[in-house]
Amino acid sequence: MKAGLVVDGGYIYEAEKHLTVLKTSFFFANDGFTVYDCKGQLVFRVDSYGPNPRDKAEVVLMDAHGRCLLTVRKKRPSLHNRWEGFLGERSEGQKPVFSVKRSSIIGRCGMTVEVFNNPGEEYQIEGSFGQRSCTFFNAAKESVAEIKRKVDASTNVVLGKDVFLLSLKPGFDGAFAMGLVLVLDQIYGYDYVVNYEPDMRPTAED
Repeated sequence: MKAGLVVDGGYIYEAEKHLTVLKTSFFFANDGFTVYDCKGQLVFRVDSYGPNPRDKAEVVLMDAHGRCLLTVRKKRPSLHNRWEGFLGERSEGQKPVFSVKRSSIIGRCGMTVEVFNNPGEEYQIEGSFGQRSCTFFNAAKESVAEIKRKVDASTNVVLGKDVFLLSLKPGFDGAFAMGLVLVLDQIYGYDYVVNYEPDMRPTAED
């Protein structure tokens, strides 16, 4: 698979990588995420969206030590609920490295990701973020990452939607993928919070 946008080369893996994403709050301030690898080591964190999370137009992705990796920001004005990504901590006048635009598919997670300064590099995100079931495709229609429900290995039970897996194909930057997760949560997350019902149905692990 051809390498895509690199936010931080330290999060590109030679083998398929599965990260556990934990949403830390649904209803109060300090909404955010913590992301762990299979050994339980902290990989990424998002500490807070602020006192009114759904009005927050800028979200920062940090590494385990608090270093800013990526800033995603809602573009205003925008007819298509467009978000833009900036390397590091965004500064005034800084140019974005990618943009994300919501499609017109009602009730589904359909999005187009455009990468700047790299002609031909584009991604599609298909599925339902509310159900934690999305696939990221590159321009060649190859799957580069997936969001899916997490199954407890000891009980074979599907965990609640506040915990899910971000699976990365070899060569796809995990920091870039997590930045796209933040955009998905900003666009689709509110409907999920309002309609949240824990799902504890037993299922076989894939």
